[in-house]
Amino acid sequence: MTVANVHLFSYGTLQYAEVQMSSFGRLLEGTDDSMPGYRKEMVEITDPDVLAASGDRFHPIVMPSGNPADAVPGKVFRITPEELEAADAYEVSDYKRVEVVLASGITAWVYVKA
Repeated sequence: MTVANVHLFSYGTLQYAEVQMSSFGRLLEGTDDSMPGYRKEMVEITDPDVLAASGDRFHPIVMPSGNPADAVPGKVFRITPEELEAADAYEVSDYKRVEVVLASGITAWVYVKA
């Protein structure tokens, strides 16, 4: 069994039980955290698989704000490398995966505006 030693931060639909079950085959346990220096807006999703999994046409998307006082709240999850690949497959081309340091000091992968 692969160890869940990868941190993934979610501020959006990866927190949904339906998305977790369809992407990872299990529910994830997360801890509240935030991304300092980022702001959030919405993007329209047209991918039918993502729409079916999330049930939402508009998803949040984040980008650096240039203001260290800004912060985007969310949850940090411990997942396996294979689950990170599944998260990559779920995200559409509007997003890219980057590493960030969260308010807690944890370094985590997160999907930001491409």
